[in-house]
Amino acid sequence: MKLRIALSCVLFGLAISAVAVAANNEEKPTFASVLDNQFSNTEKTVAPAAEAMPEDKYGFAPTQGEFKGVRTFGAEVKHMAVANYALGAAILGEKSPVDLGGGPDGPATIKSKAEIMKFLNDSFAYAHKALNSITEANILEPIKSPFGPNMTTRLALATSIIGHPYDHYGQMVEYLRMNNIIPPASRK
Repeated sequence: MKLRIALSCVLFGLAISAVAVAANNEEKPTFASVLDNQFSNTEKTVAPAAEAMPEDKYGFAPTQGEFKGVRTFGAEVKHMAVANYALGAAILGEKSPVDLGGGPDGPATIKSKAEIMKFLNDSFAYAHKALNSITEANILEPIKSPFGPNMTTRLALATSIIGHPYDHYGQMVEYLRMNNIIPPASRK
């Protein structure tokens, strides 16, 4: 059910983006332009939230209640970057350009806020490159999933690359608010 709701939201967002892209351009929108526009909206929400947390709070994780084993704020941000690289590489048919050792939370060598922000911003740039490689001819072509032996499509990976960060953005918002920081998207 959650997957259906998330997919519906992403597809609705894509439709809205297509209209916005078409309104801003005299050219017919492409799959790449619509997907990239939607991903830009994701980036404009997530990156400022990551920037809003002070350096000394990047290791924050809640301890009250049932929060055993949850990611720290910094690990949430790194995890999004890892997913951007993994999904982007699959769309491009490449091996990820970064060593993703360290598991789903990325390289253990990336620790400071500045390093994590660079990792995140670079992952968004790479994901934009991937989304811009999608064409009418390849959007539904079967390709290897980056998560196991299954096959998938560039469209499925593109909807994941757009929607996945929002799963973790929700967690980031909670962590920011637990530290008395209003998320940038809520300040408007």
